[in-house]
Formats: sequence, C-alpha cells, structure tokens
Amino acid sequence: MLEQINKIITVVQGAVWGLPLILLILFTGFLLTVRLGLLQVRHLGKAFKFMIKNEEEGHGEVTSFGALCTALSATIGTGNIAGVATALAAGGPGALFWMIVAAFLGMATKYAEGLLAIKYRTVDEDGHILGGPFYYIENGMGKKWKWLAKIFAFFGACVGLFGIGTFTQVNSISSAVTNFFDPNTNNVVSLFGRTYSWSTVITCIILTLCVGLVVIGGIKRIAKVSEIVVPFMAILYVVLGLIIIFTNITAVPAAVVSIVKSAFTGSALAGGAMGSMVVAMQQGIARGIFSNESGLGSAPIAAAAAVTKEPARQGLVSMTGTFIDTIVICTMTGISVVIAGSWMNPDLEGVEITMDAFQKGLPFPPQVATFSLMICLVFFAFTTILGWNYYGERCVEYLFNRNKSVVKGYRWLYIVAVFIGPYMTVAAVWNIADVFNALMAFPNLVALLALNGVVVRESKDYFARLKTMK
Repeated sequence: MLEQINKIITVVQGAVWGLPLILLILFTGFLLTVRLGLLQVRHLGKAFKFMIKNEEEGHGEVTSFGALCTALSATIGTGNIAGVATALAAGGPGALFWMIVAAFLGMATKYAEGLLAIKYRTVDEDGHILGGPFYYIENGMGKKWKWLAKIFAFFGACVGLFGIGTFTQVNSISSAVTNFFDPNTNNVVSLFGRTYSWSTVITCIILTLCVGLVVIGGIKRIAKVSEIVVPFMAILYVVLGLIIIFTNITAVPAAVVSIVKSAFTGSALAGGAMGSMVVAMQQGIARGIFSNESGLGSAPIAAAAAVTKEPARQGLVSMTGTFIDTIVICTMTGISVVIAGSWMNPDLEGVEITMDAFQKGLPFPPQVATFSLMICLVFFAFTTILGWNYYGERCVEYLFNRNKSVVKGYRWLYIVAVFIGPYMTVAAVWNIADVFNALMAFPNLVALLALNGVVVRESKDYFARLKTMK
C-alpha cells in the first residue's frame, strides 16, 4: 500500500514540477531582474547594510533583522544540507548550477515579494500586522482576485503542515541523530508495524516538546529565538564549508568544471544528455526553491511584520535571504558533495550523502565531522519548523477570517505533524513537500507578474529619494 502511495506522489510531483512551472519561475525572476536593472547586483551592498541597520520609524511587530531571521529560520534548513544532496544524487552536479542560476534570478523575485508585503499589508484594530501574498493579491490585484489569495493561503497552510514545515525537517533531524548515536540500529522498538531506533523516538519526543514551547509564544518569541540561533548556526556551517574547500583546494577547479559541464550535458547516472539535463534543471530549481523559497510567497509573510515605512527597503533586506541561503550555504554544500563524490553512492540518500561528504572532506575524525553536521542540521531544521509554523498560522488566519479557535487547532495539528515526521520514508517526504511548494508558488507568481509594474514604480521612487538624502 505504501509503495503505491509513493508511486502516485512521485507521478504528481513530476507533473507539477514540469517545464511550465520551471519556465514560470525563471521567467518571473528574469523579468524582474531586467525591469529592475540588475538590482540584485547594483544594490547588494546597500541590502546588507540595511540588513543589520534596523529602521526605527514605521509600524511593525519585529525589527527588519528579526523579520529576516524569521524568514531565514524557515529557509535555512534541510534544503541546504539534505536537499542539495538529494538534488545532486538525482540530477548530477549540474543541479547545483541551475540552483545558483535560479537563486540569482530569485533575488529579484524575493525583493519584489518583500516590497509588496510592506506596501499592501494591513493593521487591524489591536495593532496586529497582517500581510503576505494573500494581501497583495487581494489589495493589489483587486477584490475579484480574492479567490486566488484563498488558494495561496490554503496551499501555504498545507506546505507548513505537510511539506517544508514539519515532515522534511523532523525526518532529517531524526536521521542525523540516529546516524550519529545508533548508526547500526542496535537499540530498537516496534511502532506502527515497523522497527525504529530508540534514538529516533527520543529525538521525536524532545523535538515535539521544544517546538510546542516556542510556537505558543507567536511571532515575537519565534523571532527572538531565530535572531540568536540562525546567525550562529549559519556562521558555523559556513566555517565548516570553508574548511572543506581550503583543505581540498586542489580538487575545487575540477569540481566547478564538473558542475558547469554537467548542467548542459547531464549526468551519466541520470540517463541521456538531453533528458538528464532536464532532470538537472528540474532538481536544481525545485530544491533551490525549496531551500530559498524565492517565488514561493512564504518570506513576505514574515517581512510584513517588520518595523519599517519603506517597502523597497524591506525588499532589499528580504533579497539578502536568498543570497545567504543558496548562493553561499547551498553552494558550499554542493561543492563539498561533488569533491567527495558522495552523490554517486547509490546506498546513500538525503542527509547521509552530506554526512559522507563532510566525513571525507573535513580534516577531523569521522565522529567529529558527523557530530558537527548533526548539530548544524538539528538547529537549522528546528528553526525552520518554527518559521513555518508562523507562516502556516498566518495562512489559516486569512482563510478563516482570524478565527482564533481554528488557528489554535492548526497549531496543535502542526505539533502532531512534527511528532509523526520521523516515521515517514525519505522519498515520500521530499515528494510531498515538492508538490505543495509548486501548488503554493503558482498563485504567488501570477501576482508578482501582475504587480511587477508597481514594484518598478516603487523602486524608482525610493532610489530617487535615497539619492536626494545623501
């Protein structure tokens, strides 16, 4: 029965992540890149400056940096560690090339999302900030498009509950912890008709309790935890990646050549040249969107809560998230996996591929390398769970007109989903996540295309005013 369900999910995943969605994502990013005059290159320095310099004026519930960390908490997770490895295993090294291309274009997309989130957000009677794609669809495109906003909110809630937010994160955490503490599965218990390591069960219980304690506190507590954990863990992971690159520096040129060449010729493991090139594109873009969420419409939900009065300024801050997530962290993971050749091992899947690469690449004993990666993965995935709980709740809030009972019910369902995540198969988990990601992306991309003129006008006005302030 499970095998049949997995086959159905795989077929659906292949259909929704087909050429139409890939072209729509790339076209949206390309259009915004051209119309904004390569903004992601020209204003990247300014974006990083605004990232650490919070704005004191304007409405909002958290600082711009807090909003970015909340968004990064949801994006920097298993996609950076296990997702990149999964993409390379399925599409070859070329998947990383397409991931980076999609991320570069995605920076313009993320900028537009952040800008629109602030421009069209609303503040209710008690000062609660409401914003995100559902509001820029309804308020920007018009009330007649409210049905599209509802569709986005529905799939957004599903992504949190069944996709990025819970199953993939918890599954990867439990795999990493079990691989470290009980790699041979010596200490087992029977649950749901299958045998699991006690490490998996204990990890699941502890994680569920920790998630429950934080998410009950809402956006302010999530932002506070994220502001501490995300920068620390990102720096640690980047340091580990740099150690691998510098200690294997002679292998880096060959790895880069392999990545670029495979992007256009495909991988021998994936089949014929044209077919495998499409697989590389599909895997790279799908996993890239999973990781940095550009075009998905999730990050603007967090951006809308930022204390700011300038939509374009928050757009720039939001844009840095894609750069940090994919062009820095995912690239380091991908190069490490290619250097080690771990992507070619058919006996490894998901986080096991990256663990193998770190064991081979780091000049430490295997146990130290595995422990270091496990710590990064656990904290990355934990903060992603927190961030997506916030996204999912905002989607439910919009769907049910701020019905607090329904939002509370969603919160408890979310905690239950965290609890059952480790007991699902890796392939099913990633395919389910991809399906919901795609379905969520469609309405958001339609809105970005419809409102691209607004983004351009707001940007021109802001940068013109910025020049006069100097």
